[in-house]
Amino acid sequence: MKMAMCAVLRFTSNFPSVLPLLARTAQNSSCQIPRRPNILRTFSTGSRLAEALRFTDKHEWVRVEGPMGTVGISSFAQEALGDVVYCGLPEVGKKLQPMDEFGALESVKAASELYSPLTGEVTEINTELTDNPGLINSSCYEHGWLIKMTIENPGELEALMDEAAYEKYIKSLE
Repeated sequence: MKMAMCAVLRFTSNFPSVLPLLARTAQNSSCQIPRRPNILRTFSTGSRLAEALRFTDKHEWVRVEGPMGTVGISSFAQEALGDVVYCGLPEVGKKLQPMDEFGALESVKAASELYSPLTGEVTEINTELTDNPGLINSSCYEHGWLIKMTIENPGELEALMDEAAYEKYIKSLE
């Protein structure tokens, strides 16, 4: 960074003739100047993580990892709920069918049931949500997941929405 500054200061008197050279040097330089991101607020289901997610029309998501699925609620859903203050989850071993109710969330604004996106058996619940249900608000796609379950019928994934279809669905609700 200091070398780049010295070069700029040294060539300022002959700036017009050096500008192409500086531009070429900057492109080849390993010195990167951090840029401020544009701060525009738009709805997005998340990040690169969301690319692998499938969504229900009830705003649950599932991330498939082999024969297992991790289930949570979408960013849209957690924003609509507001600050989550309670999370009721099923016991490990509970068998679920698509759209079976498996738990509930309570927030300062409302209460909402949770629905299974697929057929399977609950193999793990996120016990961190007992003491810290706010993880759903702060990290709904990572630390705020709800349950992990077996995926008994992978064909059911075809009925769920990918990120693009889910965003289109959200816009149709507005």
